[in-house]
Amino acid sequence: MAENGQFHIDPVSQFEIRPLVEFSIGGYNLAYTNSSLYMTIGVALVALFFFLASQGRSLIPTRLQAAAEMAYSGVASLVKENAGEEAMRFFPLVFAIFFTVLMGNVMGMIPGSFTYTSHISITLALSLSLFVFITVLGFVLHGTHFFSKFLPPGVPKPMIVPIVFLEMLSYFIRPVTLAVRLFANMLAGHMVLKVFAYFAVGLVTSGSVGIMLLGAVPLLLNSAMFALELFVAVLQALIFTILTCVYLRDALVIEH
Repeated sequence: MAENGQFHIDPVSQFEIRPLVEFSIGGYNLAYTNSSLYMTIGVALVALFFFLASQGRSLIPTRLQAAAEMAYSGVASLVKENAGEEAMRFFPLVFAIFFTVLMGNVMGMIPGSFTYTSHISITLALSLSLFVFITVLGFVLHGTHFFSKFLPPGVPKPMIVPIVFLEMLSYFIRPVTLAVRLFANMLAGHMVLKVFAYFAVGLVTSGSVGIMLLGAVPLLLNSAMFALELFVAVLQALIFTILTCVYLRDALVIEH
């Protein structure tokens, strides 16, 4: 942002939630925000992608069809390897989670867009929803035997209380760590990209030829960091999905 010939760095403004359509019920603000808009765009893009990929299916797939099949088989492999064959009945849920996180991460790489996964309110709501679902599923499938996962076999009696406490703490902190990991990576990475971008533009527009040439350095660094951040965006979606599968397996299988 330039004011009075000065270039001001404002890397935080990209995360500001702004209401687009004001709406409230009973005093609760239910405005349709830029965050909601990009979630809607993400859902529409994924739906459009798989709709187009499923048109005119053939033995020799088109590039679009091959990409869709690769995405499907990739997530299916994650479910089978990390949660077991039995978890395939929950494949639609895991598939939706993967693309929800992936679209939020990747769309935020586009200049001027909004990264809804950079907000702890979004990531925590998603992880808490998964936590509640998986916990309820565990009790539905195993009843009170589900509590046995908090007490590994062979624990000496004097250690039962501290072990149960630590196991329960580890279990109930899962949604927090899951949410913070995704939120922190997206927030930090996008802020660094914005700072380098502002720095490069500030040097290029300085008016001095020597300083303008120096602007190529942060510009090249920003290009490299953009590629790295894109890799991190995809990686974080994979990590979120893998951990979801691991937690789902804990509800499906009681080892003792």
